[in-house]
Amino acid sequence: MSTRPSPPEFVTLASNDGFEFIIPRTAACVSGTIRRMLDPASNFSEAVTGRCVFEDMNGVVLEKVCEYFLYSHRNKDQNNVPDMEFPLELCLELLIAADYLDTGISRRYQAFYTRDKE
Repeated sequence: MSTRPSPPEFVTLASNDGFEFIIPRTAACVSGTIRRMLDPASNFSEAVTGRCVFEDMNGVVLEKVCEYFLYSHRNKDQNNVPDMEFPLELCLELLIAADYLDTGISRRYQAFYTRDKE
């Protein structure tokens, strides 16, 4: 009887301009997209290598995404967590990344934005 080896504790997220960020798998899995990529049942190469390459994301944006993953994971069981601040010039790119990565941020932002417009 063979058993699957346990997945590595850390994963590598790589940007389109060559930057790589090594973060805990549990933090990276804040993203539904990354969680599915790393799922051994998915048969994606990322599940074998533990490395996810984002061809449409530069290093500056991916760095902020990784910071968010760590912040979100660290504070997942906390109440009244202050909002994480982002540079204004990155907001659109980060919102697009959040939507692609299925972090739930874009849905919360949309709900907040449409609530204010009513």
